[in-house]
Amino acid sequence: MSVRLALLLPLLSLALALPARAGNGWSTVAYPLSGPPQAIGSYASGCIAGAIALPLIGDGYQVMRPSRNRSYGHPELIAFVTRLGHQAAARGQRLLIGDLGQPRGGPMPNGHRSHQIGLDVDVWFLEQPAGQVLSRQETEQIDMPSMVIATEGILNPTRWSPRYRDALKQAALSPEVDRIFVNPIIKQALCHSETDRSWLNKVRPWWGHDAHFHIRLSCPPDSTQCKPQKPFPPDDGCDAALADWAWQTQQAALSPKPYKNPEPPSADALPTACSTVLYSPSAQGFAQP
Repeated sequence: MSVRLALLLPLLSLALALPARAGNGWSTVAYPLSGPPQAIGSYASGCIAGAIALPLIGDGYQVMRPSRNRSYGHPELIAFVTRLGHQAAARGQRLLIGDLGQPRGGPMPNGHRSHQIGLDVDVWFLEQPAGQVLSRQETEQIDMPSMVIATEGILNPTRWSPRYRDALKQAALSPEVDRIFVNPIIKQALCHSETDRSWLNKVRPWWGHDAHFHIRLSCPPDSTQCKPQKPFPPDDGCDAALADWAWQTQQAALSPKPYKNPEPPSADALPTACSTVLYSPSAQGFAQP
């Protein structure tokens, strides 16, 4: 038996014996699992093998909060963000990119319930001029400004820009995009302003999302264990349900309740394959349980 195999056997035994729990290393493992890309499970309960990192600075984009180490994703997601950056640079802008996923996906200790299989990315509405690159300190400290005046149920006219609408539409028209989450007030404003609302089908309302939009790609063909979401009706979503959601958002802002930190997502129901993803060695090192 080789020395390397002798070192691996206890680790592989541990992978079989332990469930892949959030506290067992998803947020502390430093490197992705090398090999062919595989998005495994659902967007809110899964993991990814073969993820790659988005460079922190690229043409037309810059990653924010890099200390979180959440700039990993399926190669299709990395290619998609890179293309968004090129498009932004052509408009003279630089996108600020929020969280993608952890090196091997899985549940995060805070911030998200999804972003687990390398197919989600947050993009700030706030942009920078294409020629401006933020310092590392700025990427960690700059606030993400809200684009709505929630108490009035409207967009903030001093912050919202037609550029943000253009960025949303460009993303929504991309065939690999499954859906985009925005604040209900933002979606409602787009419903009122657009003459052709067909592209709004992919733009879905969700709580928060007033300072960034959340892009989710469809399951890639190479990921047979990826579980797609149920498709929504083939309409623009500018309906009574949206109006009610926007009204509830406004009422919540008018009568705020004490904020409670949500419980981190459970890892108890992760696919069995995720234990192997978490505990298997990578080319760069080992995941630490």
